[in-house]
Formats: sequence, C-alpha cells, structure tokens
Amino acid sequence: MRIDKYLWCVRYYKTRSTATQACKKGQVKLNGAVAKPSREVYPTDEIELRKDQISYKLTVNDLPPNRVGAKLVNIYRTDTTPKEAFAAKDLLKFSKDYYRKKGTGRPTKKDRRDIDSFYEDDEE
Repeated sequence: MRIDKYLWCVRYYKTRSTATQACKKGQVKLNGAVAKPSREVYPTDEIELRKDQISYKLTVNDLPPNRVGAKLVNIYRTDTTPKEAFAAKDLLKFSKDYYRKKGTGRPTKKDRRDIDSFYEDDEE
C-alpha cells in the first residue's frame, strides 16, 4: 500500500491529497528516509511524520483494506510518539495566549496613544 494512502486510512490526514502534499514537502519519513507519496509500506515499517508541530512516530502493524473507523486504528499501527512532544504543543499554545488574546486584533488609535503616553512618561 502507498504511504499516502496508509496515512489517510489510519486517520492521520483527512484527505489523501493532504497526505500526498505532506509527503512531497518532506514531512513524512519511512524507516529514516524521506518518503515520496508512492512509496510502499509494509508491516513493521517505522513512519515519522511532522504534523501540527508534533513529530509523530508510529510502527505499521498491518495494512488496512480501506479507511478505518477511529476505534479500529490501533489494530493497524502502534503509536510510539514520546509524551514530551504533546507537552511542547501545550506550552506553545499557552505562550501564544500570553501575547494576545484570540480575536483582539490590531491596537486602536486610543491604544496607540496610551502606549505613546506611557513611553513619554517613562522618559521624563
């Protein structure tokens, strides 16, 4: 089975075309080497893929006949992604929230004047 089809079947990507694009961009490695979308996958192969700033590592257990339900995914792959990868994503999410709340947008003219007056008071 092709690697892009496999990643789609085990629900790492919503469509085959997004899985194909990820392979073309070099985000998918098969047994340590960058994999083209047409590369064949066999049981016991190890896949590394980078998605949403997380480096997933998985081992192929078996090849699914077609796209499988979310509850059946564990039959066809073993996820060996370290827990630290998910913790790093949580930290990144918190750091983004620190700088600006979602939806607040650009500063208004009043905000700009307040910032300028703050710096003017600081210089005196």
